[in-house]
Amino acid sequence: MTDDRTFDVIAKTPEQLASLRQITLVIYILYALSWLIGISAIVAIVINYVKREDAAGTLYESHFTWQIRTFWWALLWSVIGVLSMVILIGFVILFATAVWSIYRIVKGWLYWSDRKPMPV
Repeated sequence: MTDDRTFDVIAKTPEQLASLRQITLVIYILYALSWLIGISAIVAIVINYVKREDAAGTLYESHFTWQIRTFWWALLWSVIGVLSMVILIGFVILFATAVWSIYRIVKGWLYWSDRKPMPV
């Protein structure tokens, strides 16, 4: 059985790939900076969604997916942590969320550095 699906992925020029590589790095930096300047995570997620289509079909597509998932899951668990601080478990949830999100940023950055796609 053959797969007759076609994909509308347009081959990227070396300049487009270099631009995507740079944007991916900037987004990782913005997420890392969000530990000091929280608004940078909002800027990062907006860039992720705006440039996501451009990354389709490249190794950076997996990085964008990784970054987007990291943002939303960290936000969800942070909200749960804050809401459950009253019963003290929230502090544990916030700490675990912090460690997890740092891990995701570092792992993504290392894969980016090695020019490898993320295992999403």
